[in-house]
Amino acid sequence: MVFILSLVVTLFWLLGNLFDVYQFAVTGVLFEILWLPVLALTFILPLVALLLFIKDKFSLKSLNLYSLLLVIGTALVMIFCL
Repeated sequence: MVFILSLVVTLFWLLGNLFDVYQFAVTGVLFEILWLPVLALTFILPLVALLLFIKDKFSLKSLNLYSLLLVIGTALVMIFCL
């Protein structure tokens, strides 16, 4: 579940920055409604993924590690590159 949410958060931020979401009224409204929950998830998901990764005893087969890397990478790209 955490990995799927991480993918959704990453896609939301990338699509929001690559495309003009305000070109159509419906997409602009959806973006405006969802940006605050997605922003909260951007900072909460790495903590949850880290806790679950520790709970899984640092297993490299766990999707929590990849979720953690994905969301941290997304946050770093959003802060430093865009």
